[in-house]
Amino acid sequence: MKQTTPFTIALAGNPNVGKSTIFNSLTNMHQKTGNWAGKTVACASGTFRYRGISCLAVDLPGTYSLDPHSQEEAIARDYIASGQADLLLVVCDATCLERGLRLLKQIRDINDGRPQPVILCVNLCDEAEKKGIELNFTVLARRLGMPVIPCTARSRRGLIRLKEKIYEMYCSHEEECGILPAKCGGDQRFCPQASACTLCPSCGRIPDFNPAELAQSAVTFHNPDFFKKQEQIDRIVTGPITGGAVMLALLMGVFWLTITGANYPSSLLWDCLFALEGRLADTLLALGAAEWLVQALVYGVYRVVAWIVSVMLPPMAIFFPLFTLLEDLGYLPRAAFNMDCAFKKCCACGKQCLTMAMGFGCNAAGVVGCRIIDSPRERLIAILTNSLVPCNGRFPTLILLITLFFMGFGAGGGGLAASLATAGILTALILLGIAATLGASRLLSKTVLKGIPSSFTLELPPYRRPQFGKVLVRSVFDRTLFVLLRAVAVAAPAGLLIWILGNCSAGGQSMLLWLSSFFDPLGRLLGMDGMILVGFILGFPANEIVVPIILMGYLQTGALVEMADPSALMEIFAAHGWTVKTAVCMAIFCLFHWPCSTACLTIKKETGSWRWTLAAILLPTALGGILCFLIQAVF
Repeated sequence: MKQTTPFTIALAGNPNVGKSTIFNSLTNMHQKTGNWAGKTVACASGTFRYRGISCLAVDLPGTYSLDPHSQEEAIARDYIASGQADLLLVVCDATCLERGLRLLKQIRDINDGRPQPVILCVNLCDEAEKKGIELNFTVLARRLGMPVIPCTARSRRGLIRLKEKIYEMYCSHEEECGILPAKCGGDQRFCPQASACTLCPSCGRIPDFNPAELAQSAVTFHNPDFFKKQEQIDRIVTGPITGGAVMLALLMGVFWLTITGANYPSSLLWDCLFALEGRLADTLLALGAAEWLVQALVYGVYRVVAWIVSVMLPPMAIFFPLFTLLEDLGYLPRAAFNMDCAFKKCCACGKQCLTMAMGFGCNAAGVVGCRIIDSPRERLIAILTNSLVPCNGRFPTLILLITLFFMGFGAGGGGLAASLATAGILTALILLGIAATLGASRLLSKTVLKGIPSSFTLELPPYRRPQFGKVLVRSVFDRTLFVLLRAVAVAAPAGLLIWILGNCSAGGQSMLLWLSSFFDPLGRLLGMDGMILVGFILGFPANEIVVPIILMGYLQTGALVEMADPSALMEIFAAHGWTVKTAVCMAIFCLFHWPCSTACLTIKKETGSWRWTLAAILLPTALGGILCFLIQAVF
């Protein structure tokens, strides 16, 4: 008979066991991601076909236990207990078998009395081989009474055998439902009706077992010194003194690579996009479009979008792969371990370190990453404080100010020493952002978000050789392009607004100058001027266009202008009263001001509240305003 509904397979397992890698290998690109009903936890599902059958794979959140302490664990437990899946694929780590068996035992207990087909997939077998760990899969299968498939998902080893076993389970399922004729021929090992079978992949009855005892029977350690080597590395990477030094060195190295590496691709992308500007204008004029419409669409909308793409894309395309590389290597959980004590003193969660690190690439991505924090109170603290660390969009402004006012144009002339010095000063500003994050987290936890810091399980995964191809694809498609497309969607209408303000006059001066005059008293109070504040306000869609808007207002060009010559820039800034104090105040306000539009929309989506979104806007803005006022008043 023809298959009417997909054969549903739920993938369950601990975090960091390669469950999602198996899911991606099975489904390829036939996936969709969304939120569980009524939850902010993301779920992924996908389809694949094998030997003519259609399968639906559901990637459950990683969990250590079905005794729920978080949304993720509750979702995994509820789905497993509901019986919605036709087959449970339990994935465990070959290097830590006992922990996976403990979850498997809980799955057995939660389904006691209602048989459900189960396959145990033992992943990371390559890591086990490197560590001298030998597993006896025959003993496992016999004692568990279920199929046990060894697998190395990163290299796709064992996946064909896994698909074959899924196909067998599907056939047994269809036989049990009476859709296919029985083929077992009385063999109790594969008989769905047998009540006392011990190796029955169709009914999935799991005999009772002791995880520790079974792991001891099935696992042999041939190289115990391997774990000593990893412990020696961890003593350095997570040490009380060396851990911070390593983290600081990696942070500075990532920013140096981002700053230095983005220059050439950014310039190339700039030339390509702006070479089309004149041709686009000529084409519209040839089609009979009005001059003002051409100006608005090409030199307003298109120019702003092209500017943001050429400036935003290269740094993100470098930062996110580097961030994902550290994640794939196994370093980021260790960074969270290093920062856990500091966040605990602030009554926050150590996992906030990971979301803060994601904020360096994009605050919107950092806000989404806050889903990994179990406590709603601590998750909200992480969301509200995420924009206190600068994203890639603020780097161009910070680097320009460092270059012009603190490096004597040195960084503009290139050279290793100049780029390292720029990265060093930028790192110092970022450390100020981290200190502000800790301070604001403590303030919130002692006032409007009072509470006791929660405990959580933080696993230090083994160090692994990163898969550069998958890292590149995952970081570019899942993070870089996602953020870029959101920014472009907001930048297009913002470009039109900026053009209107720069080209529509009232009383003999542009509306942009009227806005500048209105905000000038406040700007002077903060050590800047009205046009600088207007630049930040109109740069709400993307921080990359703050300085171009300021130059557009100073020069009254009616459109964003490029100014690559440092000497010419200094002359313009000096003519409008800029001093070193102005640059310091602007750098501080660039570091601490409202999140961009993409981040604000993400905060609203994650919190479901405009009130908390407003709080996320006011918190960094108030801090930046107070610091700028103090600098202006004291110095």
